Amino acid sequence: MNRATFRLVLLVSCAHALVHIFELALPSVEQMIGDEFDVDRDRTGMLGTAWRLPFGVGAMLAGWLADRYGSKRLLIIYLLGCIATSVISFWVTSFPVLFTTMFAMGCFASIYHPAGLSLISRTTTAENRPAALGWHGIIGSIGIASAPLIAAVAFSSDGISWRAYYLLLCIPAAAIALLMAFSLTENHEAPAAAGLKTEAAPDEEPRQWKAFGLLVTSGALMGFVYASFMHFLPRYLNTAGIRPSDMSAESFRNLLAGLVLTFGIAGQAFAGRIARPGRLEWLLAVIVFGNVPCLLWMAFAEGPWRLAACCTLALVHFMNQPVYNSLIAQFVPRARRSVGYGFSNMMCFGIGALGPTYAGFTSTDQQTYGGLAIVALMSTGVSLLLWKHVQSSS
Repeated sequence: MNRATFRLVLLVSCAHALVHIFELALPSVEQMIGDEFDVDRDRTGMLGTAWRLPFGVGAMLAGWLADRYGSKRLLIIYLLGCIATSVISFWVTSFPVLFTTMFAMGCFASIYHPAGLSLISRTTTAENRPAALGWHGIIGSIGIASAPLIAAVAFSSDGISWRAYYLLLCIPAAAIALLMAFSLTENHEAPAAAGLKTEAAPDEEPRQWKAFGLLVTSGALMGFVYASFMHFLPRYLNTAGIRPSDMSAESFRNLLAGLVLTFGIAGQAFAGRIARPGRLEWLLAVIVFGNVPCLLWMAFAEGPWRLAACCTLALVHFMNQPVYNSLIAQFVPRARRSVGYGFSNMMCFGIGALGPTYAGFTSTDQQTYGGLAIVALMSTGVSLLLWKHVQSSS
């Protein structure tokens, strides 16, 4: 990967990190919101669905718009929209208005994945794309881990509310938007950053739509697992029983969540190194199946073992991303990758949006995480069908 390509990947990946910071801002503060508005976890779970549903469903439209108008414009709109809705969140006075605001934020956030991933896929080759997506995943995982860590630092100070936390997130969003506007050049007619060597577009690329359908089905099931796990992660860790007496519960549970999610960075990095054409399909099946015992451990873990179980799940679960995204680029023709990534995110995050509501209404950890283990096992079966299909087609 040359330096120009790496700089583009780095900038786009920072926008990726930020979309996950916005995504996980709500799990970081859902207990505080519940306390302020006097609502239980079933209502805060539905609030998570209100954010995640447009985050998924809107990705298809965002992919079409990115193909039509270019990724750069769409990425800037995503950043400005998240800034605007964060400012509105500071002023909301009722739970229904907060629902609407979170829904709007999810709409703007839905733009990132189809626009950002398609831009990276078009400016890389089959040989360096897994490495680029590995970097993209690593930096995204840093964003995922940073969200609760930022919250932990913010809430360690007296007088910092969940509303002020949303205002704090506007600062990096504005900085990245300015960098996008003035340092990213995109030649939309030949979708790549100017001056970058891109993958040659053959006259006729194979269309592997059945394989793509199986891949997205597996991804949608894992999206349900992901959203359920992430939305209530700080709450799950709140009962680990290891909080020092001089730390607030709001700060410490987010600190533990940040620690858990740093293991996702290691998983992304490892998967990015071993993901190579020819092994992606069976590797996906192995990674997805690895979630099953981790989720069963979470279902029955008590005390400090809750932290260990969560760290193990994060390590395994986030290995999925560079493998999955490389397979999309493998199965979808270059000219349709924005729509391909958009459809994938619509299914994965759209179906996944139901996860927080499911987790909010289940009454025990055994029901919550045991049920998620069954969903991961179903995803493993679909991944094995994908592997068999690709082998029989080659």
